[in-house]
Amino acid sequence: MTQDLAARTCQPCTGDTAPLEAAEAGRMMSRLPEWQLSDDARSMTRRFTFKGWARAVEMANLAAWLGNSQGHHPDIAFGWGYCAVTFTTHAAGGLTENDFICAARLDALLG
Repeated sequence: MTQDLAARTCQPCTGDTAPLEAAEAGRMMSRLPEWQLSDDARSMTRRFTFKGWARAVEMANLAAWLGNSQGHHPDIAFGWGYCAVTFTTHAAGGLTENDFICAARLDALLG
């Protein structure tokens, strides 16, 4: 299931792109067990932990590269021993399929 999402490419949002309903976002989350849905179902986050600084920076760079290549940019927070990647579609005010595609692609990059 996740592989089919990871094989897809993000599509540009239009002015009328609507966010997914909370129930649909919850259903799609079952395909990405490492990710956490926000309480308001408007974003999803995965927190990575590492021993040290360099791996956290590498993870942040990987997530940034993916976002740039897909034209769908995550919010990234990192520091010593962690990197948190959050996807949401700002233009839609919540989650869209693009967020799930990017999360699945990031998971696939990590193997």
